[in-house]
Amino acid sequence: MKFFIDTADTAEIQDLAPTGMVDGVTTNPSLIAKSGRDFLQVIAEICEIVPGPVSAEVAATDAEGMLREGKRLCEIAPNVAVKVPLTWDGLKACRALADEGRMVNVTLCFTANQALLAAKAGAAFISPFVGRLDDIGLDGLELISDIREIYDNYEFDTEILAASVRHVGHVMECAKIGADVATIPPSTLKKLADHPLTDKGLEAFLKDWAATGQTILKSGA
Repeated sequence: MKFFIDTADTAEIQDLAPTGMVDGVTTNPSLIAKSGRDFLQVIAEICEIVPGPVSAEVAATDAEGMLREGKRLCEIAPNVAVKVPLTWDGLKACRALADEGRMVNVTLCFTANQALLAAKAGAAFISPFVGRLDDIGLDGLELISDIREIYDNYEFDTEILAASVRHVGHVMECAKIGADVATIPPSTLKKLADHPLTDKGLEAFLKDWAATGQTILKSGA
């Protein structure tokens, strides 16, 4: 499974990139607004840090406007993935951009039928929102499973990008189902490494090592 981090904070991306865990980045208007910075500049900086796909969302709601904005975003860097909403206008823009060889991430997906439409429109990524479905009493993970089955049935190339991931359990279940990507906040990515027994074991090892009075590096090394 690929990990994309869901943030517009370049400092957080710089911190995590050296771990090799950051395969891409997703942004949205809310994250950009939170950063308080210029949208195009932020996207350009992220694209310099991360060689993988960087999703940048259009603001237009009509197909022609999305297409114009999408082309402008693609001028920033070759790894920009234009993010469009799952509307008919968004699907039209997706098809046009995909036909030009552009990566498109179709977002705000809440049904398997919507995901089917996005794949047929040539989307590189489909973003089903797991957490938001859970919030209204539906099963977001079931949606991931349904999309996986449909895409496998017809050998679609569109990658399933599990979005609105709220906790580490979502990440594990999406991986078991076979989602291609999980886009998660940096804080959630860091929590994947946490376990109390790891902490307890490390504490015991360090205590035993200290009792030996030894050092691995010689003084001044």
